[in-house]
Amino acid sequence: MLIDVAFLSDTFLKLSAALPVTLGLFISAFVCGGILAVGVLAMRMSRWPLLSGFAKGYILVFRGSPLLIQLFLIYYGLGQFGVIRHSFLWPLLREPFICAVLALSLCTAAYTAEILRGALLAVPPGQIEAGQACGMSRFLLLRRIIAPVMLRYALPAYSTEAILLVKSTALASLVTVWDVTGVAQQIIQRTYRTMEVFLCAAAIYLLLNFIIVQLYALLERKLTPHIRHAAGNVSLKPVTKGE
Repeated sequence: MLIDVAFLSDTFLKLSAALPVTLGLFISAFVCGGILAVGVLAMRMSRWPLLSGFAKGYILVFRGSPLLIQLFLIYYGLGQFGVIRHSFLWPLLREPFICAVLALSLCTAAYTAEILRGALLAVPPGQIEAGQACGMSRFLLLRRIIAPVMLRYALPAYSTEAILLVKSTALASLVTVWDVTGVAQQIIQRTYRTMEVFLCAAAIYLLLNFIIVQLYALLERKLTPHIRHAAGNVSLKPVTKGE
């Protein structure tokens, strides 16, 4: 089987032209989902049973049901309610891109809230007590101690969630959002060359995820210089006779 380099190059360029749509889906859902996750986390950790119960239910629903069904319910289901069709939100909610961003944001917020909750619970109580002993206010304690430590603990799992979010954007093609996967399906319908087209699409997603992994690795190195310094000192420590 000969490799059609010309076809692969042309397909890769056509799919790359749809990359801004995929990036738009990812960045919008990542930002909106992150902001929503902070609100869900605050309710989840609240002492009020009503707020914590709502957050638990939200997380259960969006983590326990398939993203594809959530996307279909938002895109096809919201228009069945007259209140929504006649509201000021309808010009936005009838757009496939907006519905896809909304579905992705709601889903990733549920996962991110649980990631942040686990990281928050892992913050050493001694560090919080030390900050309180220094007379820090609650806001200063959150900004100087809790948030940075929580972020360091959350980074590995959060990077995985970002990668999953990139791959989840491919579902937007099912509601006529012409991202990389949507354009790939259009090319396949015209050429019937499934293998080559999807290989090019997979290469683009792989490149995106590789960049995300490197960005998170860079951020992790920036946030943990003391750990790398300590590890370097241990590895460089000379071993004396008798040790």
